[in-house]
Amino acid sequence: MRFAGGETMRLYRQTVEDFGLYPGLELSEDAFAALTEAAGKMSAKMRAVRIISASGVTKRELEHRLIQKGEDADNAKEAVAWLSEMDLLDDSKTARNIVERCIAKGYGIVRAKQALYEKCVPKHLWEDALRDYPSQDAHILSYLQDHPEIREDRKTRDRVINALLRRGHSYGEIRRAMDELSLQMEETDG
Repeated sequence: MRFAGGETMRLYRQTVEDFGLYPGLELSEDAFAALTEAAGKMSAKMRAVRIISASGVTKRELEHRLIQKGEDADNAKEAVAWLSEMDLLDDSKTARNIVERCIAKGYGIVRAKQALYEKCVPKHLWEDALRDYPSQDAHILSYLQDHPEIREDRKTRDRVINALLRRGHSYGEIRRAMDELSLQMEETDG
């Protein structure tokens, strides 16, 4: 919307309807201030909706991202509360989704914890989300089998081990899988 003073303001249809705006309408200073405040709140809410529809986020992360995008801190907090009231923002569900994605990618539990931390999931929700984290031994073994050159080359073996460590697997899990692989290869050779 363009005002007589040359100012422009982006407004959502809901705000235009709420204020009964039309071309040529003159607003008092108080009405203009109220319009500016309402436009800011609606902007934060709509941006919050776009963010949560694109990816799973926690309340804390959403508020932080809204502020980073230029929204007023109070409007960001209000937008988060608004989405929470409508049950569109649930930190425990987000935590479970993050853990499920980590499992699907074959990450170890350490990497899953790192992902929860990065997404600002409250720590009290971690235990429940990680409760049924499956063993990744089969994934580690498969990864090692995809790199048969680790038997001959120490540098390659170290590179593969480091890759598995970065994926969140413990050295003990990797060591067990390497021992299992060695047993399998001995049986095949024998």
